[in-house]
Amino acid sequence: MIIIEVQGGKDGLEKALKKFKRKFEKIGITKELRRRKEFTKPSVERRNEIKKAKWRQHKLDELQ
Repeated sequence: MIIIEVQGGKDGLEKALKKFKRKFEKIGITKELRRRKEFTKPSVERRNEIKKAKWRQHKLDELQ
């Protein structure tokens, strides 16, 4: 659970909201929710990882 202390006034609320958003992103809740939205088989995930690695390697080879 994310706990943020709020200082008095409007500025305090704005700062607290900013802190909340930063912590929320840092924890990775939105990524996790998107990932869990639909199930992908482990074999398909692995295949996608291999495709991404090949693509990255291809781009690195082009630069050199």
